[in-house]
Amino acid sequence: MAQAWLPGASRLPSPGDSGAMLGGAPRTVWFIWPADPQGVSARSVAQRLIQLHRPSHLVWNPVTGEIVQLLPPTRAGGGLAADRGRNGRICVQIQVIGSAREPFTDTKLDGLDDILAWLDSWEVPRRWPAGPPLPYPHSLTAERSKRLWARGGHFGHSQVPGTREGDPGSIDIARIIGEEALNLEVPLPGRELRLLQEV
Repeated sequence: MAQAWLPGASRLPSPGDSGAMLGGAPRTVWFIWPADPQGVSARSVAQRLIQLHRPSHLVWNPVTGEIVQLLPPTRAGGGLAADRGRNGRICVQIQVIGSAREPFTDTKLDGLDDILAWLDSWEVPRRWPAGPPLPYPHSLTAERSKRLWARGGHFGHSQVPGTREGDPGSIDIARIIGEEALNLEVPLPGRELRLLQEV
């Protein structure tokens, strides 16, 4: 059963959020909070997000494994424009401390398994509909497809319709959703054509 608060994470409840969810496929959006994970704590970033009135659901330091939760998934985070963050049964926004120029998936990812297990319990599909995020700064002009967004799953901030940001950069999505899920999601060349011919 899904729990509103990630087991084992520190809690720093935000006094405000962006409203109730609008329904639809569940999804997760990965952001970058530009800072050195060796010297900046997840709690300090969470405090700053609350001050800015832009709370995410989680702030994660992948080097130290520190995770701080600000909101339950049933409330919208403040990192996306307009009502985009209210799309889906849930739209979990995760701020990862790091750099868009240096993929956080190149670090040890301490705490990722706990985050993914929690997202699984909320039935966020282990798929990345828009494919791997582009490297920064090319990601600033990435396609932001509403059709792919509607499918739910995992997205980089740069892949969300209506955004202009370039994070999280060229992260290795296989390290997040797993090689097996990635192989199921991305068909081999020609496979789609064969499937169409069989219909």
